[in-house]
Amino acid sequence: MSPAIPAPPSPYIGRFAPTPSGYLHFGSLIAALASYLDARSVGGQWLLRMEDIDPPREVPGAQAAILQTLENYGFEWDGPVLHQSERHAAYAEVVERLLNQGLAYACTCSRKRLEGYGGIYPGFCRNAGHPPEDAAIRLRVPELKYGFVDRVQGSFAQHLGREVGDFVIRRRDGLYAYQLAVVLDDAWQGVTDVVRGADLLDSTPRQLYLQELLGLPQPRYLHVPLVIQPDGHKLGKSYRSPPLPTEQAGLLLLRTLRALGQQPPAALAGAAPRELLAWGTAQWDAGLIPRCRTLAEADLH
Repeated sequence: MSPAIPAPPSPYIGRFAPTPSGYLHFGSLIAALASYLDARSVGGQWLLRMEDIDPPREVPGAQAAILQTLENYGFEWDGPVLHQSERHAAYAEVVERLLNQGLAYACTCSRKRLEGYGGIYPGFCRNAGHPPEDAAIRLRVPELKYGFVDRVQGSFAQHLGREVGDFVIRRRDGLYAYQLAVVLDDAWQGVTDVVRGADLLDSTPRQLYLQELLGLPQPRYLHVPLVIQPDGHKLGKSYRSPPLPTEQAGLLLLRTLRALGQQPPAALAGAAPRELLAWGTAQWDAGLIPRCRTLAEADLH
């Protein structure tokens, strides 16, 4: 039997967590708007977190540009922006604890050695006893299935042993992995609802396992469809998707509302961003979001 969707928490705390590896694009706007309206429609908080844990991939000036774009599009967040780059001590403490408990181990496998395994770690270093210096740290996963009911995508589950394998929580270069940081920061910030893109759907079972292992609460999840370009790639920073233009803020917010299944009236054509966000907050219905993982960009104009 599938697990039930948890009841709406009170009070609601949501968040938007962009990565400064590029500028916000239309796909980012869909995730930002969905998370914002889902929080504001129930009087909840909307936090902003900068997921800046990978300095080599960070684009100079992207953090400031992201904040400016959100302001230009009418978004207002609660409290100061949290930077993951300031949370290394918290991540390090948990990695050390997991190592000491035997729940994680050092891995010296090269990318070349792992070729041909389809991204599923075969366990070469599981019992090797390598020292943690100059090594990646992997979390041991159980031979169990972890699943949940997404508010849009429905039931989703993965068998961690067969479909994922032991996964990295600290990279060999010393940088912390997304899976660890996102779980610790959502719990630390008291996030009750995670609204994000469907590209992260298959990360969720790993995060559920980490939450269970660390005794952390499980948020509700809502994964919005990704926008797919004509060449089949998702809109994203790695494909140099165009940044969001300020002069088209109202038009693009209307497009985003429609992409999320909402039905703004014709009278809102030409409305200012704040007016569109106010309408969206009052009329938000997450049940209208298309129940699919991808949307064709060509269909959203």
